[in-house]
Amino acid sequence: LGASDTVEFPIKFTPKNPGCYRCQIVLKSSCDIRVYDIECVVSANQADAELEFLTPAYQAVTQEIPIRNVSSEEWRFEAHLEGQCFHGPPVINVPVGETAQYPLTFKPVAE
Repeated sequence: LGASDTVEFPIKFTPKNPGCYRCQIVLKSSCDIRVYDIECVVSANQADAELEFLTPAYQAVTQEIPIRNVSSEEWRFEAHLEGQCFHGPPVINVPVGETAQYPLTFKPVAE
């Protein structure tokens, strides 16, 4: 080994879907065993989305927003809504392999 006593160990990781991926790398020699636990969290590409709500004053309209969990773990989302007149549950859970609907409601208080 060189002066830094390090060796490069390149790993190629090509996930097909968002999620949490874990693996274990075991390196053995005649006098040493090293175990490295690796966890990679992959998020989907962020995309801008736009929802348009049209409703008469004082009448609510609800848009179901699908959230699909293709990972290997259950997802728990906390919703922080900004803007007046918008309502929805503060927390939503999406089981593994399922799609949950987040009900976003807009209820205007004036025209």
